[in-house]
Amino acid sequence: MTAIPGRFRAPLAFLPFLAAVAVVALVGGLAAAGARSVYSGLDLPSFAPPAWLFGPVWTVLYLAIAVSGWLYWKSGGARAGLTWYAVQLALNAAWTPLFFAAGAYGLALADIVLLDAAIVVTALYFRRSSRVSAALLVPYLAWTLYATALTAAIVVLN
Repeated sequence: MTAIPGRFRAPLAFLPFLAAVAVVALVGGLAAAGARSVYSGLDLPSFAPPAWLFGPVWTVLYLAIAVSGWLYWKSGGARAGLTWYAVQLALNAAWTPLFFAAGAYGLALADIVLLDAAIVVTALYFRRSSRVSAALLVPYLAWTLYATALTAAIVVLN
């Protein structure tokens, strides 16, 4: 078996980051099987987006999250940054099952608050080695902060 030439190693290393994010998206997708009916049955705040918007937004965000992790790894970032990256992915994966599958809105709120903090810590680590990788997490953080406000409002209204 021949070794993979160096010029191909870094691009191929993107695949595990893409796979990790795809697993998070798959968990969310499976847990959100009845999301449209659950979402439409909730008392929602005036700033709630239409249900159709979540899919396109998360598709773009998940791609940015994968690229961010890969760029950080490629820049030689510290292992602690990758640990926080994994933590935020796990918290992200937990939110949809908590909210939609279990209807545990309070636990989902606690999860997303922890997710917000984990994204901030991840971005701070990433910034040390790759400003671009940190910048790619900013839209993700903005969306999850918005989702935190939305989740909090749903907890109050329901």
